[in-house]
Amino acid sequence: MTKSFPIKVAALYRFASFNQPELLQPQIAAWCAEHGLKGTILVATEGVNGTVAGSEAGIDAVVAHLRTLPGCAELDVKYSHANEMPFYRMKVRLKKEIVTLGVDGIDPKREVGTYVQPEDWNALISDPDTVLIDTRNDYEVAIGTFEGAVDPRTKSFSEFPEWFRAHRDELAAGKTKFAMFCTGGIRCEKSTAFLKAEGIDDVYHLEGGILRYLENIPEAESKWQGECFVFDERVSVKHGLALGEMELCHACRRPISQEDKASAHFIEGVACPACYAERTDEDRARFAERQKQIALAKKRGKQHIGVNPRIDD
Repeated sequence: MTKSFPIKVAALYRFASFNQPELLQPQIAAWCAEHGLKGTILVATEGVNGTVAGSEAGIDAVVAHLRTLPGCAELDVKYSHANEMPFYRMKVRLKKEIVTLGVDGIDPKREVGTYVQPEDWNALISDPDTVLIDTRNDYEVAIGTFEGAVDPRTKSFSEFPEWFRAHRDELAAGKTKFAMFCTGGIRCEKSTAFLKAEGIDDVYHLEGGILRYLENIPEAESKWQGECFVFDERVSVKHGLALGEMELCHACRRPISQEDKASAHFIEGVACPACYAERTDEDRARFAERQKQIALAKKRGKQHIGVNPRIDD
C-alpha cells in the first residue's frame, strides 16, 4: 500500500445459505473490531453484503475470515483506496435480504440468469433481439449507462418488480432476450433470478457489473456512456476505473456535477438541486448545523461523525 492511500476499502457480497445469521452477526462484528474496520455489513439468510474500510492488513484479514463462512469461499470483493477513513463506525446488521427486492422465494443460489463476461457483453447488447435493462436507481442512471439501455426510473431496487410487471409486455414486444446490469453484480443477479421466477427463460447479466466492464474494456470499444456512480468516497469512475468528475451531496448522498454546484439550490452539506424540494426548512437548518460542526472538527484536525456507507441497493 502506498503512503498516499493508507485506507483500503472493500465492497463485498455473496449469496449463500445461512441457517442462523443471528449467530454470525456477533462473529463478524468481532472480526471487524479486532482488525479496526469501519463501515456496514448486512447479514441475512441469503448471504452477506457490505462496504468496509481499514488498513490493508485488516481488510485482508476480515475478507479471509468471511471466506470461511458457509458458501462464501468465492466472496465477490472489489477494492479501492482512500486518504482518510470514510466511515465513522462499524455496524453489522441483520436483514431479511442483503439487497432488498421484496419478493418472497427469489433465490439466486437456486436459479439465476446466464453470466456474461465483459468481453462478450457488447455482442449481446448489440443483438436487436435483446432488451437491455439498467437495474440501478434513477440517480445512478442519470450520470451514465449503456447505450440503448432502458431506465426504469426507480428510486430503490425494491420498486423493480412492480415496474417490470407493469411494463413486461411492451418490453418483450418482438424481443426474446433480457439482459440486465448493475454496479457490481449483486442487483443483476437478483433481478435475473426474479425474471426467471416470472417465467422468462432467456435472461442474462453482466458478471462483475459495470465496474468490471470499465476495468477490462478499452474506451474505444466500449458501449458505456458517461460515468458510473460508486458506493464509496470516489463517487464516480470512468473507463479504466479512473476517478470521475462527480462529487457527493452530503445531504442526500446523490452524485452532483459542477453544474449542480452552480445552482442556487446547492448549499454545501445542506441541499442540492435534486433534494432541495424534498427537505423542510427544519431539515436544512439541521444539516447546516451539522455542516458547521464538520467544518469546525476539520479545522481542529479531528473527524466529525460521518455517514455510514450506502450499500449497493
